Amino acid sequence: MAASLNKVMLIGNLGADPVMRQTQDGKKLAQLSLATSESWKDKVTGEKKEKTSWHRIVIFNDGLAGVVESYLKKGSKIYIEGQLQTRKFTDQSGVEKYTTEIVLGNYNGTLTMLDSRNSGGGDSIPDMGSDINQDMGEGAPPDLDIDDEIPF
Repeated sequence: MAASLNKVMLIGNLGADPVMRQTQDGKKLAQLSLATSESWKDKVTGEKKEKTSWHRIVIFNDGLAGVVESYLKKGSKIYIEGQLQTRKFTDQSGVEKYTTEIVLGNYNGTLTMLDSRNSGGGDSIPDMGSDINQDMGEGAPPDLDIDDEIPF
C-alpha cells in the first residue's frame, strides 16, 4: 500500500484563454484558470443556488502545452488529473506569498478535452476525435522560475 497519494481530478470550464509561457530551456508551459460549479435547490425557498470554485492549473509538459495552445480557449470544457502543489513566491513589491496549483508535470497528469467539435473548444479538433487524452505517468515537474503576480 502506498504511503501517501496526491491526486486531483476536476471537470470544468476555462475562465480565460490559456496563458502560454516558455521555460528557460525553451519548453512550453501553460497556465489555466478552471471553474468548477455545483448547484442545488434551497430547501426553504425552492430557489436554485450555485457555487463556483476557481482552480489554477499549470502544465509543464511541452507536448501537452502545445495542444492547449492550439485547441483550448475561454469556455472550453476539460477533464484534468494532476497533483496539488503549494509554492512560495515573492510578489513585485517584495512580499512573500503562497499559491496552491494543480500541476500536470512531464510524467504525472492527464488532460481530456470534453467539448464536441462544434462547441467552442478551439477552431478545430484533430481527426483523432473530440477528446485528446495524454497520460503522462509519474515524475516531478522541472524547477521553474515563474515571476508573475498571483491574483489571490
